[in-house]
Amino acid sequence: MKFFVAILLLSLAATGCVETKSKARAQAQAAFLAGENAALLKQQQQASSVTIIGPVQNPRVPWVEGLTLAQAIATANYLDSRAPKEIIITRQGEDASIDPNVLLRGTVVPLEAGDIITLR
Repeated sequence: MKFFVAILLLSLAATGCVETKSKARAQAQAAFLAGENAALLKQQQQASSVTIIGPVQNPRVPWVEGLTLAQAIATANYLDSRAPKEIIITRQGEDASIDPNVLLRGTVVPLEAGDIITLR
């Protein structure tokens, strides 16, 4: 981000559009804050979804209250003709391995916003 601000300052100074140093600083600060806000928005959007890694058509599934593992896989549109051999849920950096047969038996596995599901 600092590189972007430096480029912005150099380009503004080279074009002669900046009248004073204080105006240049204000413009650089505004550009920096806009970049920070965009990054925070992206993080928030990722936190309000579940990511599915594996043979799926839609790897990002919006998280809603009560979302289950089976619902997330169905929403992601699983593409492989064979069932996965292993399902791993990563939550806050910790992995939990789940036997796919658990889902076939109807066990409900609740998900949380930001979970990452790996289908192997």
